[in-house]
Amino acid sequence: MSTGPTDARPLQVRVADDIRAKIETGEYAPGQQLPTYDALAEAYLCSLAVIRKAVDLLKQQGLLITEQGKGTFVRKRAKARRHGTDRYSRGRWSSGTAILIAEAAQQGLEASQHLRFLGTAPAPPDVAERLGIEEGAPAHVRRRTTYIDGRPNQLADSYYTLALAEAVPALKDEDTGPGGGFARIEEAGYQLARIREEITLRMPVGPEISVLELREGTPVADLISTAYDQQGRPLEVMVAVIAGDMVTFNYDFPVPD
Repeated sequence: MSTGPTDARPLQVRVADDIRAKIETGEYAPGQQLPTYDALAEAYLCSLAVIRKAVDLLKQQGLLITEQGKGTFVRKRAKARRHGTDRYSRGRWSSGTAILIAEAAQQGLEASQHLRFLGTAPAPPDVAERLGIEEGAPAHVRRRTTYIDGRPNQLADSYYTLALAEAVPALKDEDTGPGGGFARIEEAGYQLARIREEITLRMPVGPEISVLELREGTPVADLISTAYDQQGRPLEVMVAVIAGDMVTFNYDFPVPD
C-alpha cells in the first residue's frame, strides 16, 4: 500500500482502496478467498479493527462477501443483461419472440419469466399519472418475475387501462402469445410510436433482497417505462425493480434537434 506523507484518508479507507485496486487489476480474482484478517493486519501493519472496517466498506460497495465459517471472498459478477433502445425494435417482437427472450438470446443469455399475478388492481400514483386515470382506479395488471440464466433479475409489473384490456383480450391470458403484449396490442389496431423510460437507483428493501437474491451492498434500479401510440395516448406502463448487478443500461439514439 503506497501512501504519501500528506495522505489524510483514514487508515481503513486506505486499506480498502488498496484491496479494491487488487480486485480491479485481477490480483484478487472473482470468487477468490482473501487472506485471513490476521494475515491482512500483518501485511498492512494495522489492527484487526482496521481490517474489519476496511472489509465492511468493501462489502457495502458490493465487492466482497463473507460466508459464515468459510471466510471473505471477492464477489463474483453476475451476467448482466444490456437494456437499451434497440430492445424495443419492432423487428424483435413482431417476429414472434418476446422482448426479454430475444434481448437475452442476442447476448448469449437464457431468459425466462414467472407470472406472479394477473388481474385487476388499484393503480399506484406513478402509474395512474402516466396512464391518465385517477389514483387508485382499477387497472389491468400483469406481474412477472424474470430470470437470467436461472437467477431472478427483475420484478416487472405491466399496467393497462381496463378499456385497453377489453380491446386486447390476450392481455388477460397467462400467455399473450408470439411476440408478447406489444404484438397483440398492434394486432388490435394500436400503433406503438414511442417509449419513455425513467430510471432511478436506490438500495433495496427486505422483500426485494430475498426475491431477487441480492448480495449485501447491491442496489436496485427502479424503471418506469411508458409506451405511447401515434396519438400520444399511453398504452402500457411497466414498473420494474431490477437487480443492479445484473443490468447495464446502454442507450444509442440520434441527437434531438
